[in-house]
Amino acid sequence: MTDRYELTMLDAALGDGTADRRSVFEVFGRRLPGGRRYGVVAGVGRLLEAIGRFRFDEAALHWLGSERMVSDRTLEWLADYRFTGSIRGYREGELYFPYSPLLTVEGSFAEAVVLETLILSVLNADSAVATAAARMVQAAAGRPVSEMGSRRAQERAAISASRAAYIAGFSATSNLEAGRRWGVPTMGTAAHSFTLLHDSEEDAFRSQIAAMGEGTTLLVDTYDIAEGIRTAVRVAGDRLGAIRIDSGDLPVVIGEARRLLDALGAHRTRITVTNDLDEYAIGTLGAMPVDAYGVGTSLVSGSGHPAAGLVYKLVEHTDASGAWRRVAKRSSEKAGTGGRKWSVRDLDAEGRATAERVVIGGEPDPGTGRPLTVPLVIDGQPEAGFMGVAGVRAAREHHAVVIRELPLEGMRLSAGDPAIPTVIQDA
Repeated sequence: MTDRYELTMLDAALGDGTADRRSVFEVFGRRLPGGRRYGVVAGVGRLLEAIGRFRFDEAALHWLGSERMVSDRTLEWLADYRFTGSIRGYREGELYFPYSPLLTVEGSFAEAVVLETLILSVLNADSAVATAAARMVQAAAGRPVSEMGSRRAQERAAISASRAAYIAGFSATSNLEAGRRWGVPTMGTAAHSFTLLHDSEEDAFRSQIAAMGEGTTLLVDTYDIAEGIRTAVRVAGDRLGAIRIDSGDLPVVIGEARRLLDALGAHRTRITVTNDLDEYAIGTLGAMPVDAYGVGTSLVSGSGHPAAGLVYKLVEHTDASGAWRRVAKRSSEKAGTGGRKWSVRDLDAEGRATAERVVIGGEPDPGTGRPLTVPLVIDGQPEAGFMGVAGVRAAREHHAVVIRELPLEGMRLSAGDPAIPTVIQDA
């Protein structure tokens, strides 16, 4: 899970004596893709665990040697690889904006450069999902949203997508491994195949209720929605937990379903809607009597959200004399800013964010703002509180707090400028 040029750079640096130079790499995005007003950091806990076990085993070293990609000296170095440096950055669940220093990695050039693909593959994927999920939660306006996209994603990506969506405010997932590994609440009842298996829709509903109780959710659109609702209420009575609708002209179908449920006395039966939803579709249903949403394809497949576009760049290193030197790209449209950075979210008197203040060269006085960078790895040891189930819960709680700092303009779903400006200054 490493791009080849990381190892060829390492090989050359070991050969010319620059591999041990102390270096600072930074993860940031030059812009928010797709006209997003904010981004959501996700994947930090997964990344810390992955860095802790990042090794080159005998099989990998044998293959690298057989392909003659690097020298024997480099193979010996890789055999003993352990990251011993330090990482600080944004907490998982935090919001970010253009040029926010999401992650700052400090170590020798050699040990930091080989982490590029690992770091970017985790943070880019998870942050893209979390940002899309946060927008869907925002559009749902307090109604629960569940993740059910495992069948639309690569199997391991489905697990991490469930995790990222939960951090951003989704209430549950259909993915059992996300529940086992990360503590995400799981949900699920039956698909259309279960109804089609039985001799009648009524037989299927009776079987499901016998197994799961009257509080279950019955899928009522296998044949005819109105008839499915009547059958569901006839079988379960007014104690039926919910119906699920997965097809049709939703604004029309939902209104008719609510009227029919009420006419049948099932006033407490909830309506859950699925059917290829994204934040825009959820937003259009805001005035309808929907109680919950289920989202799959648009969240996990990438069809409903752009890539996060995060990059990993060298911003500072020691030179031959041991003095620190700031470095940055100068190429058109991809120019960077050298130097290690800290950041503060400036807040007004009401606690609303007004700017992302990025400071080069030293920790700033936060003033009335909120410091954003925290230690994540110290001398090669990841901070345990950011990992595992506890880390997921902490990230979810943190996100719920910081999303409320956004100004109202930042809550728009339409494409536009970032919710707050990024101000870069020297210490």
